[in-house]
Amino acid sequence: MGTESEIHQLRRDYQREPLDLASFHDDPLVQFRVWFEEARSAGILEPNAMTLGTADGSCRVSCRTVLLKGIDGGGFVFFTNYGSRKAGQIAENPQAALLFPWIALERQVEVAGRVEKISEAESLEYFLSRPFGSRIGAWVSEQSSVIPSRDVLVSRFEELKKQFADGNVPKPEGWGGYRVVPETIEFWQGGADRLHDRFLYSRSDAGWKISRLAP
Repeated sequence: MGTESEIHQLRRDYQREPLDLASFHDDPLVQFRVWFEEARSAGILEPNAMTLGTADGSCRVSCRTVLLKGIDGGGFVFFTNYGSRKAGQIAENPQAALLFPWIALERQVEVAGRVEKISEAESLEYFLSRPFGSRIGAWVSEQSSVIPSRDVLVSRFEELKKQFADGNVPKPEGWGGYRVVPETIEFWQGGADRLHDRFLYSRSDAGWKISRLAP
């Protein structure tokens, strides 16, 4: 039998102890920070890596991995080129989903909600904190556009390194941050015999409601 026909035989028996709802914080953003710190302490490679799902006005869905760069009282912040495909989809349909796949910990967190641009001041503050090469890179790429070769990017990068040799790289006008304002946040942990634990936080006028979901 070939490798593809053996995929259905892949199995993993989850070993973590069951979760108790009483141990969860009333605020899902606080609870997220707890799990995030546990993921970082466990040595998870880039624990802030998250799958971002967006859809255009015709409901065509796209997913890609981006990096979480901030959590505030409003939600989850990431940065990108405002001319990118993801930005175009967000403009047409300002709803998105995030997934943090902390597989080594047998955990994942799913976030869903509306997307809004953060302020220009917030975007500038973060941009200026980036390494020199990353700031240059934001100028080099018209993200998602078709290019003839990688050489085009390398050549442009070298030109801009000379142009901004003094280290003063301004933020491109078409680059900045988005905030995903959560309407739901689900915490999932694997359980023995596929009896997984799932806790769903749903936003309401009265605050957050927490429900246990069947696996």
